[in-house]
Amino acid sequence: MADDLLERVRATGLLPAGADVVVLLSGGRDSVCLLDVAAAVGCRPRALHVNYGLRQEADADEAHCLALCERMGLEVVVHSARRPEDAPGNLHAWARDVRYGEAARVAGGGIVAVGHTATDQAETILYRLATSPGRRALLGMRPRSGQLVRPLLGITREETATWCRARGLAWREDASNEAERFARARVRTGLVPALEAVDGRALANVVRTAHLLREEAEVLDVVVDTALAGRDRIALEHLGALPTALARLVVRRLAEAATGGLCARAAKRVDDILALGASGALDVGDGARAVVEGGVLRFTRTPSAARRA
Repeated sequence: MADDLLERVRATGLLPAGADVVVLLSGGRDSVCLLDVAAAVGCRPRALHVNYGLRQEADADEAHCLALCERMGLEVVVHSARRPEDAPGNLHAWARDVRYGEAARVAGGGIVAVGHTATDQAETILYRLATSPGRRALLGMRPRSGQLVRPLLGITREETATWCRARGLAWREDASNEAERFARARVRTGLVPALEAVDGRALANVVRTAHLLREEAEVLDVVVDTALAGRDRIALEHLGALPTALARLVVRRLAEAATGGLCARAAKRVDDILALGASGALDVGDGARAVVEGGVLRFTRTPSAARRA
C-alpha cells in the first residue's frame, strides 16, 4: 500500500524530488500524511502550522505539530493569528486567507502543499453543486493553483489514515469537522453516507466525473480563445451568432479578464447585453460592467469596484 500511494503521488509531478516545499500542517491525518509523504518522495519539506486560537484544543494541536516535526527532524514554523472583530467575510474565509497568505510568505516563490484528498474533493463538489449553480461547481479543486499544490487529490481519507497508522504517526481530530452547524459537515455526515448507501463507488464516481469535466473545460477554453481571437472585445453581432452556451462562456471570460475575479453572474446576462444594441452600458454583477460602443462589446470594472481596487 505504501509503495502504491507513493507512486501515485510521484505520478502527479506536484512534489518533485529535491524541491523545497512548505506543507500546511494542521495536525490532522491528511496533513500529517502529506508531510511524511513529501519527505519520502525526496522533497525538502518544512511545516507551517497556524494557531487561530478558535478552539480549546488549539494549543494542544500546536504542541502536537511541534513534537511531530521534532520527531521527524523537520523544521516547523508556527504562526499565531487572532481574528479582528471587524474582519470582513465569514470565519472560514478569514482563516483560509490567513494560512495561504502566511504560507506564501514562508515559501517565497516555492511550492506550498496542502493535504486535500479525494474525499475532500468529492465533498467540495457536492457542497458547491448545492450552493453554486454552474459548470464550475462540478470541476472541484485544481491539483495546482499557482504555487499551491494538492498532491493527495488521488488519495482517500481512509488511505491517509492507513498510511499514518503504518508509519506510527499520530494525528489530531478536529471535532468541528463533524459539527452539524457547519454546512460542509452536514455534507460529510449526512449526504455522503446517503450516496454511498446507494452505491459504494459514489465518491469515486464524483471525483472521476470532476476529472473528466476539467479535461473537457480545457477544450472549451480553446474554443473561447478561438472565438475571441486574442481580442478583449467582441462585436455584438458576432456574439449573437454564437451558440448560446459559447456566448455565455465568452461573456464570462471578458468580464473576468476585466475585473481580475470570478464573474459567474455575467454569463446569465447575455440576452440583456445583446439588447443594448449599438451602444449602452450594463452592470452585470461581481464588479463587472458591459459597455457597447459602435456595436462592439467590452467590459470594465464598475466605478465602485474600481475605487475599491
